[in-house]
Amino acid sequence: MIKGLPSRSEVSVKETWNLQDLFATEEKYSEALSQLTKEVELFHDQYKGNIMDPSSVNQVLEGYASIFEKMIPIGTYANLALSTDQANDEAQMRASKFGSISAKISSSISFVDSELLELPVETLEKAMEESNEFQNYLEKLIQKKQYQLHPEVEKTLAAYSSTFDAPYELYNTTKMVDLSFDDFEVNGKSYPLSYVTFEGDWEGESNTDVRRAAYEAFSKQLKDYQHTTAKTYDMQLQLEKTTADLRGYDNVFDYLLFNQDVDRTLYDRQIDIVMKDLAPHMRKYAKLLQKVHGLDKMTFPDLKISLDPTYEPEITIEESKKYMDDALAILGNDYLDMINRAYEERWIDFAQNQGKSTGAFCSSPYGNHPYILISWSSRMNEVFVLAHELGHAGHFYNANREQNVFNARPSLYFIEAPSTMNEMLMANHLLKNSDDPRFKRWVISSIVARTYYHNFVTHLLEAAYQRKVYERIDEGLSVNAGILNEMKRNVLEEFWGDDVEISPGAELTWMRQPHYYMGLYPYTYSAGLTISTQVSKRILKEGQPAVDDWLNVLKAGGTKSPVELSKMAGVDISTEQPLKDTIAYIGELVDELIALTEEI
Repeated sequence: MIKGLPSRSEVSVKETWNLQDLFATEEKYSEALSQLTKEVELFHDQYKGNIMDPSSVNQVLEGYASIFEKMIPIGTYANLALSTDQANDEAQMRASKFGSISAKISSSISFVDSELLELPVETLEKAMEESNEFQNYLEKLIQKKQYQLHPEVEKTLAAYSSTFDAPYELYNTTKMVDLSFDDFEVNGKSYPLSYVTFEGDWEGESNTDVRRAAYEAFSKQLKDYQHTTAKTYDMQLQLEKTTADLRGYDNVFDYLLFNQDVDRTLYDRQIDIVMKDLAPHMRKYAKLLQKVHGLDKMTFPDLKISLDPTYEPEITIEESKKYMDDALAILGNDYLDMINRAYEERWIDFAQNQGKSTGAFCSSPYGNHPYILISWSSRMNEVFVLAHELGHAGHFYNANREQNVFNARPSLYFIEAPSTMNEMLMANHLLKNSDDPRFKRWVISSIVARTYYHNFVTHLLEAAYQRKVYERIDEGLSVNAGILNEMKRNVLEEFWGDDVEISPGAELTWMRQPHYYMGLYPYTYSAGLTISTQVSKRILKEGQPAVDDWLNVLKAGGTKSPVELSKMAGVDISTEQPLKDTIAYIGELVDELIALTEEI
């Protein structure tokens, strides 16, 4: 049990990531930033107004790519340093300075896309014939032509880019710096509370009195910041709506989905089918939790508890490495080498400390190795979390080596497929290597409660709520805390029905996710898991041919659309069948849990 968190300076260095792989010293970082600024000035002077033929198109894109290749590690260094200690003044100032310089750079080089799009399409097509290195970039640029504004407008918008990031930065400052929690008390005993301890510990606490008291105390403190957070979110929404209108999109959804390379049909289908078809299975799972734990009623704070809290294996960081090696060995030696380096070369930040960003993420700067942030709690379910983030790492480890800086990153729609694939491979490995019914039940409940609940329920309910919010924004309206609370509660009640009591405070869960500042991101978790579920089944059935196809998908990066990438892996997401099959599979897992519980 976590009894409070140390400051960043007090944690073991071996549990932190090594940002010196990006820049050995602060001086090297400053020097790189200065050199980048000079390179941008030279680039601007050399090419502005001089992009006229296919040859100069390819030349300017080579210089453009060079700028991005240098800019990415600089921005990564600034942002990762801040993510491990949001209260660190030096990290705050460094990130803020980079944001300001980044905006100036974006403004200075905004002429590239504008001038390219002023050329005849035939000239761009000729440039693609002369060199296919930038074909993908130019094809996507041509698609964007109808939404491009006057060059001076584009330059102005780019200059304001750091200002446009302000809502997200304000959200994080409120959440990780200003928002603090008092200890809560149960039966005369005091317990520490923070964002990290609540989401990593108390939310899954088996003692019902402690769990519900922690939830009540956590929600009470969130409520005190609801109006500031709602205003911050509304600022983000209005920025997106204004941009969509300025660029001539029919609605904000089309604007946000454009770069995902999917249409509204795939977006709506993912939300509609999951809301309708998955709800019965998850309600059945909730009733199973209620029965096993002997709860008087099933409430919202009870949804994250373990099916068998007395059987929650603990695991060290070192032990987790063997699980990764064994479960992911099927992906080949090169992939395993990446995993081993991640541990040995400190690509992973395991430490728990004050001011550290909550949850887990993977940052994969082009030209450098990936970085993973996680707060290691020593619970066995962390192997799924880490496998997930290593899935992101393995994806970009491959894509960044095979593709140029413009082609490496795939659509957001596909981004969660490689990460959830690793969770499925981990589950398959654990199930295959044990006949113990209790362990088998723990593994399956981990898949249901962590992999599917987290990606198909938590994030899907965020997506359903987010869609309602954007529909309101598209009508020219704004939001406040009361409206957001009502929308969130309605979505939760629709999904859980009468089987789960939506306790006071549940409506405030919209305050907890940074995803709302990242466009239409939440629904992509279920989209990615739909793909990975079907591909993992194919790997189990076909073996190496399916693995080879999957590795080729990872290497393809962003050179193909999500539909094309999925087809490469043997899944046709242009139809609803993969999603229907995945939901049916979740239902089978829930039924198996019920059977195993009766057997045990």
